[in-house]
Amino acid sequence: MSQPRPLVDGIDHVLAGLGAPSVDATTSVLDAWPEAVGADLASHCAARSIGRGCLVVSVDDPAFAERLAWSERQVLARLDALVGAGVVDRLDVRVRR
Repeated sequence: MSQPRPLVDGIDHVLAGLGAPSVDATTSVLDAWPEAVGADLASHCAARSIGRGCLVVSVDDPAFAERLAWSERQVLARLDALVGAGVVDRLDVRVRR
């Protein structure tokens, strides 16, 4: 009989099949989000999910969506530096209703 595997290994396998990063990579991105965008912007937006390199972000006002769009390249560079290259390669910004 084979040895039991840690639960996170099974979850990572399922996530990979869905095009999502590992649990550790996802947690790292969510934890690094405030530092990647700065405290002011982080208070108006939240990283919600990651799939196939796309980070879905919700914002509380269209003005902050515009601000994120203008700074997307810098935010992605900061995320690369904080969590590793290639985890997030684009943002999908959505205004909360």
